[in-house]
Amino acid sequence: MHKLWLTFAQTTTIVLAALFVVSTLRPELLPWRNQGGAIATIKEAVTDGAARAEPRPGSFSEAAQKAMPSVVNVFTSKEVKISSHPLLRDPMFRHFFGDRFESPESRRASSLGSGVIVSAEGYILTNHHVIEAADEIEVALADGRKIKAHVIGSDPETDLAVVRVDMEALPIMTFGHSDSARVGDMVLAIGNPFGVGQTVTMGIISALGRTHLGINTFENFIQTDAAINPGNSGGALVDSSGNLIGINTAIVSRTGGSLGIGFAITASVAKQVMEQIIQTGDVTRGWIGVEVQDLTPELAESFKRPNTNGALIAGVLKGGPADRAGVKPGDIIVEVEGSPVIDSSGMLNLIAALLPGEAANIKVVRNQTEKPIKVNVGKRPRPTMPQDQYEDPDALE
Repeated sequence: MHKLWLTFAQTTTIVLAALFVVSTLRPELLPWRNQGGAIATIKEAVTDGAARAEPRPGSFSEAAQKAMPSVVNVFTSKEVKISSHPLLRDPMFRHFFGDRFESPESRRASSLGSGVIVSAEGYILTNHHVIEAADEIEVALADGRKIKAHVIGSDPETDLAVVRVDMEALPIMTFGHSDSARVGDMVLAIGNPFGVGQTVTMGIISALGRTHLGINTFENFIQTDAAINPGNSGGALVDSSGNLIGINTAIVSRTGGSLGIGFAITASVAKQVMEQIIQTGDVTRGWIGVEVQDLTPELAESFKRPNTNGALIAGVLKGGPADRAGVKPGDIIVEVEGSPVIDSSGMLNLIAALLPGEAANIKVVRNQTEKPIKVNVGKRPRPTMPQDQYEDPDALE
C-alpha cells in the first residue's frame, strides 16, 4: 500500500510540474485557455533599422523632417497703454475706496507667430504683422534653443519682415521654385498654431496668383487647403520635397480657425523683399502717384473698350510724377514698359518694379486713342498704419 501511494504522489508531482511548464511557455496548448474565442494569428511589422529607412507609400515624413528644423516659433510682446475709467480718477471716489480699484496705465500684450530660418547668418523670414511694434522678440528653435532676436526691417505692403538672431549651427530652409508650382501640388504648412507647439498640416495648392483680397497692397498669393491657424503666420509652406514655396500669412475664417482657405506669400516674392531688406533695411519700389481701379464690364462699355484689360486712373496726385507727365483722371493705363496691363493689381506690380529716378514709358488710352507718356518714376512712400486700427490675428489675450 505504501509503495502504491508513493507511486501516485510521484506521478501527480510530475503531471503538475508539466502543467506548470506548459502554462508558462505555451499556454495556448491548454484546452481551457482557448475557451471564449478562436486564436487570432497576427503579423507585426519588422522594426529593425533597415525597415524604418525604407520609404513609406503616401508619407511625407522625409519632407517634414527636412523642413521642420528650419521653422521657428516667434514670441513677441509690447507695452499697451490703457486708459483709466474717469471714475477711478475722481478724488471723492478715491477718498472712500482708496487705490484698490486703480486701473493700470499699461499692460504687456503678447502674441505668437512663426518664422523661417533662411540664412546661416541668422536671418529669419516672418510676417510684418507678427513683429509690428514689438519691443521684445524671442525665437524658439525646434531643438529647444531660445534666443532674443532683433528686427532688420519689414515691408507692410507685402506683410513680410526679416529678423536676425546671433546663433551658430542654424538649420537653413532651402528655397523652392514657387513660380513652377501648380494647382493640385501637395504642400505642407508648418508653424505653431495656437501655441500648441510645432505642427505640420497637409493639403494641396488650391489656386495660384490670388489677388484683390484686400489683405496686402501687393498680392500674389498661393491658396491652399492645408490647415493654417493663428500662430502659423510667418511659417513655411513647403512642397513635397521639403523646399520653401511660400510664407503663410492669412486665412479666410468666420471662427478664427481654419476653414480650408489659407494664403501664403510666394517664396519668389519673399526672397526679393528679403534681399532688399537685408541690403538696405527697407524695400524700394517705383511710384507714379495715381489712384487706380479695375475696369468693370460696365465701365469698359462706357469707355467703348473691347475688353476689361487695363487700369482706370481714378485720381492723380497733384505734383506727383504722373501729374507732371500729363496723366489725367479717366485715362486707362494699358501698358508699362512694354508689358500689357491686365488689371489694377498687375499695374501696381509693374510700376513697383520700376527703378526710382529713371524714366519709364507707359501707354494710356484717352478718348479711345492710345497715347504714349514718359514718366519720371518716383520712390513709393512707406505706408502709415495707425496701431489702433490694426488687428493682430495672432494676438493672445
